[in-house]
Amino acid sequence: MPKIHLLPADDATNGWLKHLPARQPKPALKGTARADWLLIGAGFAGLAAARRLAQNRPNDSIVLLDARNVGDGPSGRNSGFAIDLPHHTSGDLRHPESAKRALRLNRMAIDYLERHVKAHAIDCQWSRQGQIMAASAALGEDQLAHFHSMLETLGEPYEQLNRGAARALLGTNFYSAAIRTFGTVLMQPAALVRGLADTLPANVSLHENSAVLSIDYGKSVTAMTAEGQVRADKVILCVDGFAPQFDIYRGRLFGLRIFASITRPLSATERQEMGSAPEWGILPAARFGGGTLRYTQDGRLLIRSSYAYKPSMQADIATNNRIAHIHRRKFDARFPTLKHVPFEATWTGFLCLSKNLAPGFGRHQTNVFSAVCQNGVGVTKGTQSGILIADLASGIDNPLIADMEAQGQPSRVPPEPLLGLGVRANIAWQGWLARSED
Repeated sequence: MPKIHLLPADDATNGWLKHLPARQPKPALKGTARADWLLIGAGFAGLAAARRLAQNRPNDSIVLLDARNVGDGPSGRNSGFAIDLPHHTSGDLRHPESAKRALRLNRMAIDYLERHVKAHAIDCQWSRQGQIMAASAALGEDQLAHFHSMLETLGEPYEQLNRGAARALLGTNFYSAAIRTFGTVLMQPAALVRGLADTLPANVSLHENSAVLSIDYGKSVTAMTAEGQVRADKVILCVDGFAPQFDIYRGRLFGLRIFASITRPLSATERQEMGSAPEWGILPAARFGGGTLRYTQDGRLLIRSSYAYKPSMQADIATNNRIAHIHRRKFDARFPTLKHVPFEATWTGFLCLSKNLAPGFGRHQTNVFSAVCQNGVGVTKGTQSGILIADLASGIDNPLIADMEAQGQPSRVPPEPLLGLGVRANIAWQGWLARSED
């Protein structure tokens, strides 16, 4: 019986949540519950799996547990991109079929989310604004050329921007070149997650602040929390980087911390410093350089950059404060006329990665399934894996399941301390290589 020793911790710093209306969390699990299905983890994967299961099995009872308040986990802490295009390494030109597979899966997930955003009038700044891949020096420009070749191979529309065009669009002279594409959706991720959680079908019972402390896999599955237990016929694990705690993918996953800062809303005068686009999202062409940026519908600027390896997956204020100074330097370099605009919050998010960038998707036992490890593209990859694991577990013949399975399974990583030494060294080396993009 796996006992869960490492639990998510809420550090109450998520800047996306700070300006949302107050919300009453769903009650924690108390007492004993019996269900046909148990789902653990109410991020993008868990919410999609619960909703799809409810559609596939309308007469079944479904219990969904989350260790904290919905929206404060990694799904509510990202940069707010639902990315449709193959993301960096997944778009390798030597494997165009892999890129086409990613497009099919990502666009299925975006269309699925959009239907529910519209059907339930979820107020999350959902907008098909596309994305801007940008470079500021030679390294990024080389990667941008690779991205351009991938778009040509796939026959995807795009717009190339030189420095002047980027300045006119974005309000910053920092970028020497960029490529704008049109299928990515921008949104407020915490608002989206909360909206999806609050509109679940009637046969789904969500319990927040209900961390699973132990789980017994058998003919039926029993999960224990601090004040209750659930016994179910089948379980779907959507716990991402905590998967090894549940005795799956041990020695195959690792996590990174990544940090974000967000400003207060710009004033009307300050917004005049911005470009012609009413909102935008920038991804760095050099993955470990520069940083991801957002200009939101409500006039805030967000910057996300800097990686750290911490197996405990615990945030701490001291590190956030240190990273805030790095973000300040990068922000000021991009927007020198806005140096006076303060950050409202700096926070930590967590990425679950596999060495070969494969998802943790599939069946482990007759009644145990997983949809974990989104490799840094949580909105679309989490949603697609949740939908398709629900179909797989329900016996639904969905051809996109083959696309998921074709990505393989996570490969082994070295044991500690070799893993930590290797990851930290790679972060330092990649950061040094990409220093010109900062």
